[in-house]
Amino acid sequence: MKKIIIINGPNLNLLGKREPSVYGSETFENFLTEMQAKYANLEVSYFQSNIEGELISKLHEVGFSYYGIVLNAAGYTHTSIAIADAIRAIKTPVVEVHISNTFSREEFRHHSFISPVAKGIIVGFGLKSYELALKYFE
Repeated sequence: MKKIIIINGPNLNLLGKREPSVYGSETFENFLTEMQAKYANLEVSYFQSNIEGELISKLHEVGFSYYGIVLNAAGYTHTSIAIADAIRAIKTPVVEVHISNTFSREEFRHHSFISPVAKGIIVGFGLKSYELALKYFE
């Protein structure tokens, strides 16, 4: 079975509570359970941290043994050269996802350090962005 991990960055632990007009009202845990059932042919695990170094450590941990990584680095997308370097250093392909359309938001969100090292990018489809990434790895 193909091992896929979804890695979420800072503040995404608040999905369902944080700015529902931007991020929706569903918790990620509920969504994850739905995706695990829908993609039973994949072994989908999940990791979330608000700490940049923990995200990098998780990328290192799974980056040579997993089939795929779905990454929403959240605010670190626009600031973290270190996360981009971690992705560059591993073998497992990474699909960058964002719940909101980052290009329709504040100017600083228009730049991603992750995009140049990602296999692909999916933005603006709400939680469906994650599902589209899982579909790629199916």
